[in-house]
Amino acid sequence: MNRVTGIGGIFFKAKDPESLREWYRQHLGIKLEAWGGSVMFTNIGEKNPGYQIWSVFPSEDEYFSPGKADFMINYRVDDLKALLAVLKEEGCEVDERIEESEQGLFGWVTDPEGNRIELWEPPV
Repeated sequence: MNRVTGIGGIFFKAKDPESLREWYRQHLGIKLEAWGGSVMFTNIGEKNPGYQIWSVFPSEDEYFSPGKADFMINYRVDDLKALLAVLKEEGCEVDERIEESEQGLFGWVTDPEGNRIELWEPPV
C-alpha cells in the first residue's frame, strides 16, 4: 500500500494574514484566490494534473488543533481510510474524525512532537 504520494498543501498561521498574503502576492507572485489561498498546479497538460494548496490562517485559528505548531502540512494519499487504520495499528495518534467533501476525504494524525498532519485523498 502506498502511504504518502505527495504534498497536498502547506498551511501556516500569521498575526496579520491579509498583509502576509499581500506580501507573498506582491513579492513572490503567488496568485491568490477569492478565499485567500492559492492553488498551485503541477503536471499541467496531463489528464489529471496535481495541485497543492497554499494558505495562510489567522494566528488564533483552531484548525490545526490539537497540534501546537503554527503550520500544518497536508499530504496526498491514495487510500485514506486504509492508511489511517494502519497508522492506528502502529500506535500513532489518529483523529477519529474523517471529513468528506467535494475536495475529497480528509483525516488527521499527530506526530511524536505534537504536530498535526492532514492526510488528503483527492476525489477520483
